[in-house]
Amino acid sequence: MNDMARTEQALHTARAAVLADLGVRSAEEADLVEDAVAGRRWWVEQWPEGAAYVTGLVAQDVQDALLERVGRWPLCPVCGDEDPHALDVEPELGEDPHWVCGKAGAVIAPVGSLGGTPAH
Repeated sequence: MNDMARTEQALHTARAAVLADLGVRSAEEADLVEDAVAGRRWWVEQWPEGAAYVTGLVAQDVQDALLERVGRWPLCPVCGDEDPHALDVEPELGEDPHWVCGKAGAVIAPVGSLGGTPAH
C-alpha cells in the first residue's frame, strides 16, 4: 500500500471511530469531525509514518472543538454525575488509542467503541 492509500485509510478509520463515539446528532457535530479530519490530512501527508496516530489525534481535536462549543465530551461513565469530567485519550500520540478516566485510572474503551455519548 502506498503512502497516499495509507493516509486515506487512516483518515477514514479515524472519521468512522470518532463518529461512532460521538453518535452525531447534528450537522455541526459532523462538521467538527470533518474539520478535524481535514486538519489532520495535511499533518499525516507531511509525516506518513504518523498514520497510526491519526485516530487518537482526531478524537482529541473533536474533543477540544466540542469543549469550546457545547461542553465536555465524552463524559466519564465511571465516576458518576457528582463530578462530571471528560475522558482522556491515551496514549496522546500513539497507536491503539483508548478513552481513559484519569481520576479513576480506568481504561474505558478503545476510541471508536463508546457508542455515542453526549457532550455536556
